[in-house]
Amino acid sequence: MVEELLTAGAAVVAAGFVYVVSAARVVKQYERGVVFRLGRLRDDVRQPGFTMVVPGMDRMSKVNMQIVTMPVPAQDGITRDNVTVRVDAVIYFKVIDAADAVIKVEDYRFAVSQMAQTSLRSIIGKSDLDDLLSNREKLNQGLELMIDSPAMGWGVQIDRVEIKDVSLPETMKRSMARQAEADRERRARVINADAELQASKKLAQAAHEMADEPAALQLRLLQTVVAVAAEKNSTLVLPFPVELLRFLEKAQQTQTAQPAPPAPAAEPEPGPITG
Repeated sequence: MVEELLTAGAAVVAAGFVYVVSAARVVKQYERGVVFRLGRLRDDVRQPGFTMVVPGMDRMSKVNMQIVTMPVPAQDGITRDNVTVRVDAVIYFKVIDAADAVIKVEDYRFAVSQMAQTSLRSIIGKSDLDDLLSNREKLNQGLELMIDSPAMGWGVQIDRVEIKDVSLPETMKRSMARQAEADRERRARVINADAELQASKKLAQAAHEMADEPAALQLRLLQTVVAVAAEKNSTLVLPFPVELLRFLEKAQQTQTAQPAPPAPAAEPEPGPITG
C-alpha cells in the first residue's frame, strides 16, 4: 500500500514537473508576449520576466520592441525635372503595440519595407533634382509622414527616415561639373574686376596727391628701387620720370630770371709823371 502511494506521489510530482516545464515561458526585457488561447487573443500582454501558459491551449508569440534599422533598396525614378536618378534610404522603426503588430498585419517588417519603397518612389517623382541633393531634411520628413500614417495601424512607429545616397548618370555628373566650373569662373572674374576697380580708384587718389607734391613721386621711385634692389639676381632698369625733368627745368628758369649782380667800377689808369 505504501509503495503504491509512493509510486502515485512520484507520478504526480513528475506530471507536475512536466506541466510546469511545458507551461513555463521567459520573456526578455526587450520583448512582449502575445498569448492566444484556443485562437483567441488574450487581453493581457505578457511583460518581461517569467510567465506561465496553459499547455495545449495557449500559444504565445514574442514581439521584439527594439528599434529596427532597415535599409530600403535603391529605387530608380524620374524627378519632376525629368532627370533619372537612383535613390536608396534607411528607415528606423519600432513596435509600440505588440498585439496590433501580430494581429493586424501578417509580417510587419515586410509591410514596412514595401511601404518605404513605394513612398520613396513617390518622393522621387514629386521632387526636383536640386531638392534631392541639397534639401534632404525636408524630404526625409515628408517620407517619414508617408510611411508613418499606415504603420500606426499596424502598431509600428516610424522614428526616422534618411535618404542615404542619390546616384546620377555620368552625363548629368559631367554637366553639373561644367556648370559648377563656369559659376566659379564667373565669380572669379567678378572679384577680379572689383579688385581692379578699387585699385584704380586708389591709384587715382595717389596721382592727385603726387600732382600736388612732385617730390612725392621721386620718393616713391626711390622706395621702388629699394624694394627691387633686395633681389640680388634682378636687373634694375631705372626710369627717369618726366616730372623730374620739369622740376629741373623750373629750377633753371628760376635761376635765369634772377638779376645778375652789378659789375665792379674800373679803376683809373695812372697817367705819365712830369717833372
